[in-house]
Parts: sequence; C-alpha cells; structure tokens
Amino acid sequence: MPDQTDEKMPFTSHLEELKFRLIRVLIAVGAGFVVCYIFKEKLFWALTRPLAAVLPENSSMIFTSLPEAFFTYLKISFLASIFLVSPYILYQIWKFVSPGLYESEKKSVAPFVAFSTIFFVGGSLFAYYIVFPFGFKFFVGFGNDFIRPMLSLKEYLSFSMKLLIAFGVIFELPIFMFFLARIGIVNSETLTKKRKYAILLVFVVAAFFTPPDVVTQVLMAVPLMLLYEISIWVVKAGEKKRAAREDDETDDEETEKTDDKE
Repeated sequence: MPDQTDEKMPFTSHLEELKFRLIRVLIAVGAGFVVCYIFKEKLFWALTRPLAAVLPENSSMIFTSLPEAFFTYLKISFLASIFLVSPYILYQIWKFVSPGLYESEKKSVAPFVAFSTIFFVGGSLFAYYIVFPFGFKFFVGFGNDFIRPMLSLKEYLSFSMKLLIAFGVIFELPIFMFFLARIGIVNSETLTKKRKYAILLVFVVAAFFTPPDVVTQVLMAVPLMLLYEISIWVVKAGEKKRAAREDDETDDEETEKTDDKE
C-alpha cells in the first residue's frame, strides 16, 4: 500500500519538501556548471559540429553584441551540466514522488533513474545525430551565391538547445505514462482505444517543437509514436504486476481470517 503517513502531511510540508529537492538540484547543476565551463570550448565545437558539417567552406558564425559570445559559453555549460547531473536530478524527482508509491515500488529507484536517464539522454542524442544533420542540411540548402548563411551564435544556441531538451523530455513519455497509470489517470485499455487521437496529438506536438518543415517533424513524430506503443506495454506490465500484488494481499488476508477462526 502507498505510504499513508504522506497523505496526512499538510500542503506546506509538501512545498517544503519540494523546496528542499529543488535546492539540491540547483547545487548539483551549479557544481556541474563549474566542471563543464572548464571544457566550454570543446562543448561549443561539439554542439556546432552538425551545423559546421553542412555549411559551405570558409563559413563562420557571428555574434551581434559584445557579451553574446560570453553568454553563449555560459548557456552551453549550463546545458551540458543538466545532462551531466541528470541522474541526480531524476533521483531527486523520484524521492519527491516516492511517498505516494507502494513499498515495493519505492525500491525501484535504481531502475527508474537508469531508464529515465537513458531515455532523456537517448532522446537528445537522437536529435543530435539524426535530426540536426537532416534539419540543418534542409535549411542551409536554401542558400546560393547571392544568399549566404551568416548564423548568429544566439539564434543557433536557442534553436539547438530547444531541440535537445525537447527530444530529451519527449523520450520520457513511457516513464510519464507509468506514473499517470499509477495514480489512475490512464490505463492500457484507454491508451489502446485512443491511439488514433494520440497519433494526431503526436504530429501537433512535433510541429510545435520542430522547425516548420516536414522532415524534422516526421523525425520527431515517428519516435513519439513508437514511444507511445512502448508506453502501452509499460502500463500493461504495471497493471499485471499490481493485480498480482493485490491478489497476494487478498490471499494473505483470507489466510489470516482463517487462522483467526481456528
């Protein structure tokens, strides 16, 4: 059964717990930022490599204000820090929601952190190695002898960070669905019946998070549909496990009643 003591906690206690977890996350991100800033130039070249591969020869990027390059390095270091400490961030999220879980589920912290990290980082790597090359090639392809790309650091950083974070978060869909099923908002039967509406929503989400071209939208929509199917499987597995646990509890209760009668 879920921890009943947590249900009696006042709302202010939950806010205090959330504040405590956020402070820990911020400290971890700050420490990761210091480490990542040491390697800021290498991180910059890693982030811009997919773009550099499709730009014409002798192309370069520009910055249009004095502090723009400096803040670019800060933002890249901050982004890298989030990925570096993502297991710890996910661990703090787990600790915040775990009081509402069954005792057996609370012990699943390691699988949760591991799979959440894999999905988050995997989604960002998918964007970096698959979406970036196709998307950048598509946009740069509109250049010619008269129209040449002169890309701003600020605009490129905003564009690439948005896609990396978006793909990382979206790939967490199976984990998110697991918790929605856990609190009774969704179930595998509903997810299966609403598949056609989910597909429509997938393309709407893909259109919102990606540039206005068909290629990158499809590159986000296809993984999202696969993740939706994985979510159905995850929810089904969770339902079977919960049903088996409830059956065991019922059997234990009946055994106790029989023993009491004897």
